[in-house]
Amino acid sequence: MALNKVVICGVNTAKLPLLTNDEKNDLFIKIEQGDTNAREKLIEGNLRLVLSVIRRFQTAGENADDLFQVGCIGLIKAIDNFDRSLNVRFSTYAVPMIIGECRRYLRDNSTIRVSRSLRDIAYKAIYAKEKIMGEENRDATIDEIAKEINMEKEMVVMALDAIATPVSLYDPVYQDGGDTLYLMDQVKDKKNKEESWVEDIALKEAMNKLTEREYNIIKLRFFEGKTQTEVADEIAISQAQVSRLEKSALKNMKNYLDI
Repeated sequence: MALNKVVICGVNTAKLPLLTNDEKNDLFIKIEQGDTNAREKLIEGNLRLVLSVIRRFQTAGENADDLFQVGCIGLIKAIDNFDRSLNVRFSTYAVPMIIGECRRYLRDNSTIRVSRSLRDIAYKAIYAKEKIMGEENRDATIDEIAKEINMEKEMVVMALDAIATPVSLYDPVYQDGGDTLYLMDQVKDKKNKEESWVEDIALKEAMNKLTEREYNIIKLRFFEGKTQTEVADEIAISQAQVSRLEKSALKNMKNYLDI
């Protein structure tokens, strides 16, 4: 069913209720007290949010009913895991979870399939790589692998990429006590440089509320696009400390900006 139709999954979207922030907060309090009816009301009161999110996937060619149901799963997960002490709006927390469910559904139901011949090349390349590593006690180059299996190196690269498992930016790569470092913390941001931030006076004021060390970390991470590892080296602390201070600084800034 098309996204611009009124009825999706038997729900008349034109008649969906719209809750205020105060109403949502009251319902969360009741849910914490064990009120199951409040949970149902909160779900129903946020179906418009699901509808607005799935419109982003309009060009994906998927059935709107299916996407709406998947989006509702993300909404329910957000409601069941939301922590009011975070001092963020529920929609700010819920939207990424709804989007994540939709993307996971689209990924898992992709019609793209790797051909048998490409898989065979990939498996030969992996075997050749392990053989060279065993004999030379070092990583094998693409050129060496291609020569070993008598294939062009471009085909070897294509085959290995085809069978590679997608990696989420939220996959943990290191954990030190309670501090978890994610893949996204290792990615260098070349777009969010200073010129795209300084125009926001409120943001600058929020940064001025930080400690000197927190300020420097936020500046290096988001103004200069450096990774946490680079920041840790520059200010001579561990990467885990950088991660902890960064999260604390961002939380303080969010509280100041009330977002």
